[in-house]
Amino acid sequence: MAGSQDLFSGDRASARHAPLAERMRPRDLSEVVGQSHLLGPGKPLRVAFESGRPHSMIFWGPPGVGKTTLARLMADGFDAQFIAISAVLGGVKDIREAVQVAQVAQGQGRRTILFVDEVHRFNKAQQDAFLPYVESGLFTFIGATTENPSFEVNSALLSRARVYVLEPLSVEDLLQLIDRAVAMLGRDAGAEAGGPAPLEFAPEARELLARWADGDARRVINAIEVVAESARGAGRTVVDSAWLENSLSQNLRRFDKGGDAFYDQISALHKSVRGSDPDAALYWFARMLDGGADPRYLARRIIRMAVEDVGLADPRATQLALHGADIYERLGSPEGELALAQAVVYLACAAKSNALYMAYKQARRYAEEHGSAPVPMHLRNAPTKLMKQMGHGREYRYAHDEPHGYAAGETYFPEGLGANFYQPTDRGLEGKIADKLAFLRQLDEQGKS
Repeated sequence: MAGSQDLFSGDRASARHAPLAERMRPRDLSEVVGQSHLLGPGKPLRVAFESGRPHSMIFWGPPGVGKTTLARLMADGFDAQFIAISAVLGGVKDIREAVQVAQVAQGQGRRTILFVDEVHRFNKAQQDAFLPYVESGLFTFIGATTENPSFEVNSALLSRARVYVLEPLSVEDLLQLIDRAVAMLGRDAGAEAGGPAPLEFAPEARELLARWADGDARRVINAIEVVAESARGAGRTVVDSAWLENSLSQNLRRFDKGGDAFYDQISALHKSVRGSDPDAALYWFARMLDGGADPRYLARRIIRMAVEDVGLADPRATQLALHGADIYERLGSPEGELALAQAVVYLACAAKSNALYMAYKQARRYAEEHGSAPVPMHLRNAPTKLMKQMGHGREYRYAHDEPHGYAAGETYFPEGLGANFYQPTDRGLEGKIADKLAFLRQLDEQGKS
């Protein structure tokens, strides 16, 4: 656990050897970059700061957008003791210790803010342990999570905390942070006798770095520190695009393979295919591959798109999706990815129908509602003499022997049941299927007359 009496609230000059990201933590709201939808005049968090009445809350957002910083600022703003717990490293023992420290502070007439980083990593019992103390007001609870709290935070705790969604920093926000970081490094260099000359970033390198950081303030500041160190070692005073790319050779795009960014992007791919936009579909497909998604996972989802959103309007879509998955298994990356891209574009351009998908869901519900209705005798199998004597298969009409290959008027549902689940559209091949079904229903009507 850490109190608020640390680098954040101390003299930054006295901690020159601390990481640059720590030294750059804002000391008040005026230094916070980004999150104007929460911190602007009249906005929710600004109002909370100005009210002087802290409330329990959960900060939900990607890494490096200021969740910890805002929690610490609230502790300073409310003159509260700040206790931080990491759910990655902590457990019930840390919660008990935090409660004891908060009780001492309460006895001294001081508030406590308990900050739990990565709160989604605590299990249900650990999250429940906070509830009595949140309700009693022993401390104000602030949780931080990169995951959707609707799924990862207990409903009881969620109901006692307000959720604030923090957004990735814009390129303009990151450019502002780059300038601050470079200026701080320059002041550090000037404060050292015989120190290195101040570092400069060429305009194109500055822009490239801001885009590379992908909305993450911590990433951009840490990158500047790494680049500055390597530039000093090489005797450089100006960082251009080429030097920057050499120094930051890793692909560090934000892509959480199990989190919200992952599911948001696969959702965007699926909806682009459904919306018949091949360009957007291809973009999201490439974006996910670029971020490290498993092509086999994408292949499975592409097959699902084919049967859910194209269906019988163009059965070739399913074949092409299956072929793409098979080709990828044979060729691997990167060659096999082209076959998956081909399937994505074909699906986006194909005629669309979810009639089969909707019919399947209705049939499942219908089967669940009506239980184990017996199979009609004329539809039962009769492999033995006894079964034939019992009437299995009797009066069954063999469709191939009937006019048009169709037993007009025959019923195939259990007795007393019947429904029309499949409603084909007029798009693609499904239009011909609709015509065929309409013709067969005419035969049924003629058979009744």
